[in-house]
Amino acid sequence: MISLLLVGLRTSVVLLAGLGLRAALRRRSASLRHAVLTVTIVGASVVLPCSLLIPSWDVHLWPARRPLGQTDSTMGRATAGRAPIDAGITQERTAVLSTPAISTGVIVWSAGFSVGLIVLLIGTVRLARMTARATRVVDGTWASSARAVAASYGLRDDVVLLQTDVLFLLATWGLRPARVLLPSQSRDWTRERIHVVLCHELAHVSRRDWLVLMAAQGMLAALWFNPLMWVACRLLRQDSELACDDAVLERNVEAVDYAEHLVAIARECRRPGWTWVPALAMARRSSFERRIAAMLNPRLDRSPLSRRSVAATAALLLTVTLSVASLRAIQAQPAALSGTVYDVTGAVLPGVVLTLQDAQLGKATATTDPAGRFTFPGIGTGEYVLSTSLPGFRELRQDVTLATAPDWDRAVTLQVGDMRETISVSERRLPPSTPSASAANPPRVRVGGNIRAPRKELDVHPTYPAAMREAGREGTVPIEAVIGRDGTVTTVRVLSAQVHPDFAIAAVDAVRQWRFSPTLLNGTPVEVVMNVSVRFSLSD
Repeated sequence: MISLLLVGLRTSVVLLAGLGLRAALRRRSASLRHAVLTVTIVGASVVLPCSLLIPSWDVHLWPARRPLGQTDSTMGRATAGRAPIDAGITQERTAVLSTPAISTGVIVWSAGFSVGLIVLLIGTVRLARMTARATRVVDGTWASSARAVAASYGLRDDVVLLQTDVLFLLATWGLRPARVLLPSQSRDWTRERIHVVLCHELAHVSRRDWLVLMAAQGMLAALWFNPLMWVACRLLRQDSELACDDAVLERNVEAVDYAEHLVAIARECRRPGWTWVPALAMARRSSFERRIAAMLNPRLDRSPLSRRSVAATAALLLTVTLSVASLRAIQAQPAALSGTVYDVTGAVLPGVVLTLQDAQLGKATATTDPAGRFTFPGIGTGEYVLSTSLPGFRELRQDVTLATAPDWDRAVTLQVGDMRETISVSERRLPPSTPSASAANPPRVRVGGNIRAPRKELDVHPTYPAAMREAGREGTVPIEAVIGRDGTVTTVRVLSAQVHPDFAIAAVDAVRQWRFSPTLLNGTPVEVVMNVSVRFSLSD
């Protein structure tokens, strides 16, 4: 699936470059714009073969994900210093990797490609059948005019004129020989209209437009999923017709007369939508209005295509094509997830066993060394669960997201565990008795709810740790503090293990020095819990 995506990206870059160049040349002749699109489609078709032949530049993508605990050299051996993966997970992953599977993307692309080729084949067969039923025109006005127009274009090969029994088709197709299909009503056309039609159709033959059309349709079948290819093919047909219109006007045909003939031909050659054929139809209704406006505009550039323009266009787009083809995207090797385990005083903790787990890829373990460092080799991007349990400390279980480079270097701080004690007080149940005097006169119930919030009287701002500032580290320390009855901070607790000890110490030292006015609930001082978030950030 990744290979198909890269092919689509490469061809899209070439197509975008060609379409952008065509847009920049919108004031130049249609012949030049058609040449730009032709070279663009050729470049898009050869970008994949060129990528297999020329030296490549490697572009690293995201790290590949693999079952945890496995290395590059062997997929079944656990990484040194780490516990092996569960055997059931290993066997399941090995079986999945060894079973050949066809990507859904490949199946969908193959289906679209097959449909495109079938449509192209059906259209070509329809053209061949029309040609087989047609009658060749070898004399008369059509034949004499065709010889004269062919000589003006410098055509050496014969052009076959075929009178068909179809009312809607006036088109050119084929190479050697090129064939011009004439509708049945063309027998009654005037000499001027015959001259105009042949000037247009033989311009296609001289420019080899049908060969370009077939190549474009083949590429469209292969890149049917890319909307840029559909846009390029539509504009290619449009520029082909505009370039042939310019060729007709260059042969001393008045623009107004040509427009009248084209309108009349379009009215006579109305064709149903299901009769698509891979041929160059003269009166396509989709671009009819644009063509009429162009031929009646005397300020347009109608200069024919020059060799210098073709060479410059080809060189520019060839450079883009080769540059795109030389890029090869490869998956970067998974990095090692490493870090240090501290206690709340900032001292390192050796011998701590940590577990990294993923629901799909299994789990792996690592033990901190004497310096408190741990390493999980070959961990790709994704979401994991990091956990550990150490006597005397709170159990750690946190979600770890690996996306950017800093995520692979982590600091873990274990919090001191809580002490809990449960005391049960039991007495024998008293037997039922008559209501006493005190029950008859129940005591008054004191209704509360009147509370006065504490007010900070002494504020101490945390100091940014010098070591963290030099290392360029940032962090946020969530703290839970208890304000005593006298307004002093009696207890400070860091709520997250993903905090560097230097940040935690700086934040806790500041919060411990805060002083508040007593919190009064119904006039009585009470303790209150306060949540504090201290954010350490660096500004440019």
